Amino acid sequence: MVNSQWSMLLLGLMMAANSFAQNMIVRIAEIEVYPQYQEEYLTFANEVDRLSMEREPGVICLFPMQSAEDSTKIRILEIYASEEAYQQHLKTDHFQKYKQGTLHMVKDLKLPVMKPLDPETMDKIFKKFKR
Repeated sequence: MVNSQWSMLLLGLMMAANSFAQNMIVRIAEIEVYPQYQEEYLTFANEVDRLSMEREPGVICLFPMQSAEDSTKIRILEIYASEEAYQQHLKTDHFQKYKQGTLHMVKDLKLPVMKPLDPETMDKIFKKFKR
C-alpha cells in the first residue's frame, strides 16, 4: 500500500516539471534507519531539509516522508534546479553535518535518479501549493 501511495505522489510530482526540467535533478532518497536511532535521525533530517530549502536557491524541493507501515523507512523527494545545484548542496555545512552525524544511523540508502514524465506541468503543481 505504501509503495502505491508513494508511486502516486511521485508520479504527480514527477509529471510536474517546468521548462527548465531537462536540467533538473529529481531523486528519491530511500533510507532505512536502525530503530534505536529513528528519533535522532528524524531530527537531523528535518534540520537539513529546512536549512536547505531556506538557504539554497537551487534546492527546489526536499520533502521528507515516513512510512506509515514501517517508521524506520524514510523517503525524501529531492528536486534540484541542476546538477550544479545538487553538487553545491552536498558541500554545504548543514548537509555535511547531517551526513556525518547520521552515517552510523543508516541501515540502507538508495539514491535513484528519476526522470520526469511530463515536465511541462511542474509549475502547475507548485502554483496550487501557493493557494
